[in-house]
Amino acid sequence: MPQSEQFPHPLSPQDALVMVMLAVSASDSRISTPELVAIDDLVDHLPVFGGYDADRIRRVSQTVFDLLEEEDGLDALFGLIREALPERLRETAYALACEVAAADSRLREMELAMLAEIREQLGIDRLHAAAIEWGTRVRYMRP
Repeated sequence: MPQSEQFPHPLSPQDALVMVMLAVSASDSRISTPELVAIDDLVDHLPVFGGYDADRIRRVSQTVFDLLEEEDGLDALFGLIREALPERLRETAYALACEVAAADSRLREMELAMLAEIREQLGIDRLHAAAIEWGTRVRYMRP
């Protein structure tokens, strides 16, 4: 379905951030409750989502799931994300992806592969990515 039929307005930067979080969550073919809770919490509490209409999440989710089922859907998904996401929010997108991946305390191979794909597709500097990953890791440490 063309983007214009799914969204009355073009994708917003916040929609693109939600797409990144959903993509990492769905990458292992299993969206866990902790990952969904993390996405909701991040959307509800981070300033980057101030004024975001949370009702759009359902439509954004359906777009992500539909694209991930298509043969070249991942390329199309990243095309939409890059188009909607300003450069200044690309590291934010990667940080949010790391948060969601860490939310269920298990990083699966497919999630790690998706994080690598996000880094590549969004042009995240490897040193910056390492700092973001380290920050996420220390927040999710267990005693």
